[in-house]
Amino acid sequence: MCSEDLSEERAKAVEILLAAEAARKPATQLSTTWPGITIEDAYAISRAVTERKIAKGAKLIGHKIGLTSKAMQQSSQIDEPDYGHLLDTMLVQDGAKVRHADYCVPRVEPELTFILKEPLKGPGVGLVDVLRATEYVVPSIEIIDARVQNPRKIFDTVSDNGAAAGIVLGGRPVRPDEVDLRWVGAVFYRNSEIEETGLAAGVLGHPAMAIAWLANKVGAFGTVLEPGHLMLSGSFTRPVWANPGDTLHADFGPLGSVAVQFI
Repeated sequence: MCSEDLSEERAKAVEILLAAEAARKPATQLSTTWPGITIEDAYAISRAVTERKIAKGAKLIGHKIGLTSKAMQQSSQIDEPDYGHLLDTMLVQDGAKVRHADYCVPRVEPELTFILKEPLKGPGVGLVDVLRATEYVVPSIEIIDARVQNPRKIFDTVSDNGAAAGIVLGGRPVRPDEVDLRWVGAVFYRNSEIEETGLAAGVLGHPAMAIAWLANKVGAFGTVLEPGHLMLSGSFTRPVWANPGDTLHADFGPLGSVAVQFI
């Protein structure tokens, strides 16, 4: 983006993303429209889109972390995770039926969600700090969506709120010291077929490290991860496409299951 008209171009990008979401039709990549776009631009655009939604009545309930595996980072040509905002309008009940037509190109991922009981503010947040600040860890499914066309660059995904679109919480919430979170696994089904399997250790070696990364990242801007907020720690499998009529079911073993159906 051009420095002299940076704020104007960011504002245009915000309108493009909001219009694409409303129309359920992905827009041209922002990185194509503005080849000079930077990661700083992308996060500013994402924050502005979220602020517009909050101004219309949505409530911020947490954050999501993405690109937490090395394979996903390499495919996106970035050497660190990214993050987006979670709003109350994104919450979906376990087992609910959601309209496929309410999304552009929905996909789903199994993840662990951390629910905080104490604030976290970087810099200097580590693994133990996250575990101390966490009240529950909950099995979940994240619904991701793309309001920009393929092929997407990291600037496009970050601008698009890290592709956040929905969160389904379910299964058996556990205290962070009840289980070794690295070894929490999931078998991910689409209808009756297993599509993906994985272990939570695939998320930066320990899923709590994703929360630590986020606290340190946003702490640089004075942002605090608030008590009661949900923190989606990132997927430990590849995303699975969701088609009309599909039921997506994540079996977390001893931690129970969580499911969502697209109609």
